[in-house]
Amino acid sequence: MADPQGFMRYPRQEAPHRPVPLRLMDYREVYEPTSEEHDKAQATRCMDCGVPFCHEGCPLGNIIPEWNDLVRQGRWQEAYDRLHATNNFPDFTGRLCPAPCEGACVLGINDDAVSIKHIEQKIADVAFDNGWVRPVKASFDTGQSVAVVGSGPAGLAAAQQLTRAGHRVTVFERDDRLGGLMRYGVPEYKMEKSRIDRRIEQMAAEGTEFKVNASPSAVDLAGFDAVVLATGTPIARDLPVDGRELGGIHLAMEFLTAANRFCEGDTESPAIDARGKKVVIIGGGDTGTDCFGTALRQGAASVTQFDIRARAPKFRGASTPWPMYPLLYRTATAHEEGEYVVTGDESADEIANLGLAHRGTGDTLGQRLFSVNTVSFHGSAGTVESLRGNEVRVVDGRRTPVKYTDFEMDADLVLIALGFTGADPSGLAAELGVVLDERGRMTRDGSYRARRSVDTGPKVYVAGDNGRGQSLIVWAIAEGRAAAAAVDADLMGETALPAPVKPTKAPLSI
Repeated sequence: MADPQGFMRYPRQEAPHRPVPLRLMDYREVYEPTSEEHDKAQATRCMDCGVPFCHEGCPLGNIIPEWNDLVRQGRWQEAYDRLHATNNFPDFTGRLCPAPCEGACVLGINDDAVSIKHIEQKIADVAFDNGWVRPVKASFDTGQSVAVVGSGPAGLAAAQQLTRAGHRVTVFERDDRLGGLMRYGVPEYKMEKSRIDRRIEQMAAEGTEFKVNASPSAVDLAGFDAVVLATGTPIARDLPVDGRELGGIHLAMEFLTAANRFCEGDTESPAIDARGKKVVIIGGGDTGTDCFGTALRQGAASVTQFDIRARAPKFRGASTPWPMYPLLYRTATAHEEGEYVVTGDESADEIANLGLAHRGTGDTLGQRLFSVNTVSFHGSAGTVESLRGNEVRVVDGRRTPVKYTDFEMDADLVLIALGFTGADPSGLAAELGVVLDERGRMTRDGSYRARRSVDTGPKVYVAGDNGRGQSLIVWAIAEGRAAAAAVDADLMGETALPAPVKPTKAPLSI
C-alpha cells in the first residue's frame, strides 16, 4: 500500500457541480474542474488491495490500483499509459459509466468507495490537455480488410484495435454523425460531443476510414474479409395502453435525438420542445433521467418521472452484497436539478430560461415517483392532456395494483423511456442470415462469430448490445476489444490483441 493511512486521512469528495440555475441555462457539462491536490488526495484513498476486486468489477479489467498510485505521485503521463492499455476511451467511460468498479471496491465494504470514475476521467482529460493522446499507427499492413457496422462504443473500440493491428478498417454509420447513442442519445450536459470528435480525429489519423449516412447491404460488404456488427439495440420498448396514439407522446430517443440535433446546430429549436409543458417521463432508468435533465434545460413547466420499481434503499441491501453492484437510491445530477427549490431571488434571465414563471417560491423544478404504473392516456383534438395511473407493489413476484390508489395527472408531453427490446432483425442482419434469440439478441459463439442461417460471404462477428442485450458503455468497449481480438486471430492465425471478456448471455442490467 503506497499510503497505508490514505483512506483514513482523506474522505471521499465528489467533484463539485456548477450551480443549478447556471447550468440549466446551457448544455455544458455539469462538473466544475478539480485541482491536482484534490485528485491526488482521492487517489491516495486507494488501498492497493492484495486482491483488487475493482479489477473484477470492471469488464475492461482496468488496472485501477496502479494508475491510482501513479496519480498520487503526480506521474500523470504514466497513469495515462496504464489506463489506455486497457481502455480505448476512458474520456467516455469516465463520464458515462455507472462505475461497477466502485461497487466492487474493497474500501466500499465499510466506507465510501474510492472515486475511481472521476480519477479515470481526469487522467484522460489531463492527457488530452498535454497532447499525450496521439495516433497509434500500425507498423505493417496485413492486407486484410474489415467492415465495422455501427460507430457506438463497441464499433469504435473494435475499429481502433483492428486498425492498430494493421488491418484496413471501414466504419459504416447510418446517421449523419459518428458516435451512435453517445452522439444522439446522451445529452450534451453529460458529455460534450467535442470529446467524440477528437477521438474520431485520432482514429482517422491512425488509418480508420469512416462513412456516414451509410446503411450497407450484404452486397456492399462482400469484398471485406470480415464484418463486425456493432449496431446496438435500436428497437425501443413501447407502452401499448389506451390513448398511446395521441399526439404529444414520444419515445425517449426521439426527444433526446431532437435535443442533441439542436445542440449540434441543426435546428433553431428542438423538434420536440418541452418549454412551458407539463412533462411526464415513464421510466426510471438512465434514459428517463436524461430526458429529465433535458426537459428542465428546455424550460418545462413541470417534470415528473415515473418509476415502476420501489424506491431503492439508501444503503447496500442484502440482495446486492459486496462486491456486486449495489442497488441504492441514487441522485443523478438531473435529479439534483429537480430538487432545486425556487427562492424568488432568481434573475430575470433565470426566470425566463428555466421556466420559473410557471412556479412559485418554494416550488421544486421536478419530482420522481416510485412504484407507479401508467394505465392510460387521455386528451382531446388528438393531443394528450393527462394520464391515469396507480401505485403497484410486488406480490408473489408480480407487480399488482394497490386498491384505491388510482390517480390522474396533467401531461402535455409524455416521454416513454422503457429501454430497448433488442437488435434490428431486418435489413443487414436478415441479409447476412444472423440468427436472433428469443430476447431479440444476435446469437454468436464463444469467439464472437455470428450464428447464421447462411454460410456465404465474409466472416461475421457480433459485438456490443446487439449480442449482449442492453447494457453499459464499459461492456460495449470491452466487447469491441474482445471481438477485435477474435477477428484478428481468425484472419492472421494468432493475435496479440487483448480479449478482456468472453461473450455471454448476460441479463439486461449491470
